[in-house]
Amino acid sequence: MSLDVDGPHTVGRWLRDRAASNPTKIAIDDRGVALDYGTLAHRAEQLATRLTDAGYGAGARIATVSGNSADHVVAFFACAFLGITFIPLSWRLTPTELAALIRRSGAALVLVEDEHVALASTALRMLDAEAPAYVFLGVSGVEAQVPFSSTPCEPRAVRDADPLLVIFTSGSEAAPKGVVLTHENCFWTNMALSQTMPMLSTDVVLAMLPQYHVAAWNVQPLLAWWAGATVVLERSFQPGRVLQLISERKVTTMMGVPTQYRMLQDSAGWDRADLSSLRHMLVGGATMPVELARVWAERGIAFTQGYGLTEAGPNVLALPPADFAAHPGAVGRPYPSVDVRLVDVATALVLEGEATGELWVRGPSTFAEYLDDPDATAKARSGPWLRTGDLAHRNASGVFRIVDRLKEIYVSGGENVAPAEVERALSAHPLVKAVAVVAAPDQVWGERGVAFVVAHSSFSADELLAFARERLAAFKLPARIVFLDDLPRSTLEKFDRATLRAHASQLVAASQKEEADDRVR
Repeated sequence: MSLDVDGPHTVGRWLRDRAASNPTKIAIDDRGVALDYGTLAHRAEQLATRLTDAGYGAGARIATVSGNSADHVVAFFACAFLGITFIPLSWRLTPTELAALIRRSGAALVLVEDEHVALASTALRMLDAEAPAYVFLGVSGVEAQVPFSSTPCEPRAVRDADPLLVIFTSGSEAAPKGVVLTHENCFWTNMALSQTMPMLSTDVVLAMLPQYHVAAWNVQPLLAWWAGATVVLERSFQPGRVLQLISERKVTTMMGVPTQYRMLQDSAGWDRADLSSLRHMLVGGATMPVELARVWAERGIAFTQGYGLTEAGPNVLALPPADFAAHPGAVGRPYPSVDVRLVDVATALVLEGEATGELWVRGPSTFAEYLDDPDATAKARSGPWLRTGDLAHRNASGVFRIVDRLKEIYVSGGENVAPAEVERALSAHPLVKAVAVVAAPDQVWGERGVAFVVAHSSFSADELLAFARERLAAFKLPARIVFLDDLPRSTLEKFDRATLRAHASQLVAASQKEEADDRVR
């Protein structure tokens, strides 16, 4: 490439610098196929050249539909070299959902892994004339030939403020929003992470979160490639295989959600698994249950509890292993370069000392904007502060605990689910008169959705679920559907979700007790 990198925080520099200093070190282990830093950089440089020749450059947007793979990482760094915005989209969506995100992304090109071509091609056909070109990932696909851009870009050096990643995340509204993270945002996120949980060149990172999540880039993998460590890419979460990879690849660190750590503990291979290589574990997405952390501690493994959100890059708070036992259920103190405050929900006054209020975040790692949505961006901010929508408590020692969500979004197995989106899909059924979806605690998934439905006439929960499966990804489907004569309301306009949540929790608890009694019998 002839273009120079313009700016100290551009992420493409990380790979170039590491390839220059240690080209033969393994950067990626992709299902047993190793890719060293020199080869990774060379492939990314070649793809960047082809993208430039085809008219793509700073300001362009490229979307992807891909599982975790070395080919996907090559495409990411090629975009990083050029200032192209990289937009990984979820392969767990339905074609209808994916088509909507491709349209909203404004992508000029879609890169598709062959495993997901049926999904992607169906989604693109739904867009008709609006559909961008698509091409396969890899050395026999986009790395060999790039379709010409219909709106060529003038080549220029990449800048710190250029968008690097757009991650679509569910909010309290039905439509997902594209969170824009710049090179500078990602630099500061990883800088803070490196000071809190240092990454060594000798580390082996197991990356098992799907790469359409921000954590699959900004929580360990990018830092690993900055530090010259090895990243073991895993495409799906299978507890037995994960335990095997930890042993065989000598994994030293990984990040997961509590659901995954519980499934590993419950796996048949847990007792005999060799976990001796692990030196550090990170948990996020939800608070680690005390009893689950205790089981891992018995194996000599300690955790850092993290809290964050995509709009914050994502890292906001962290509780190191030394404080884990002293503050059970807490999520810690702010990362370096991250400022936080608590704001009274009713008065908007900033709260000092021990207090409970909405958590606000400020710092260079917070997002630039929501993609093409200035109104939503303005709503999420108050001056330089990002409003998280989470109610948090700060104790006298300055340690934070998440109390509840002001937004209705819930987290099931590490995936954000917006009740409004589920409600809209269920309401499309002609026999549904009204519906409200709330979260209930779940021992495995953290939270699961329960849908309370008022019907015009009698029909079955199975029929409604079958209808919803055509409109919603599987993880968004409610675990239980409860038919009611009417929904409780707090006002004429709003359902009484607190009452519904209590009802849902009682139903789930009673069901779990019945299952436990059946096992005893």
